[in-house]
Amino acid sequence: MQEYILKRVLEVSQYILDSAATVRQTASVFGVSKSTIHKDVTERLPGVNPQLSAQVKQILDRNKSERHIRGGEATRKKYQDN
Repeated sequence: MQEYILKRVLEVSQYILDSAATVRQTASVFGVSKSTIHKDVTERLPGVNPQLSAQVKQILDRNKSERHIRGGEATRKKYQDN
C-alpha cells in the first residue's frame, strides 16, 4: 500500500473515532468520495490495524442503524420551513 493511502486510512479512522462522523461527513472533510472512505475503513484498515478497525466498525454500525432517523429529521425540517 502506498504511503499516502496508509496515512489517509489512519487519519480517516481517527477522525471517525474522535467525532463519530458518518462516511458522508468524513468524505466531505477529507475531500474524497464516500466510496474511498468506505473502502479505506472496511478493506484497508483491517490489514493495517485490526483493533482500530473494530472500533471504527462499531461507530459505522451505529451510524447505519440511526440513518433512518436522520433522514426523517431532514424531511421534517424541509417541510417545516415551507
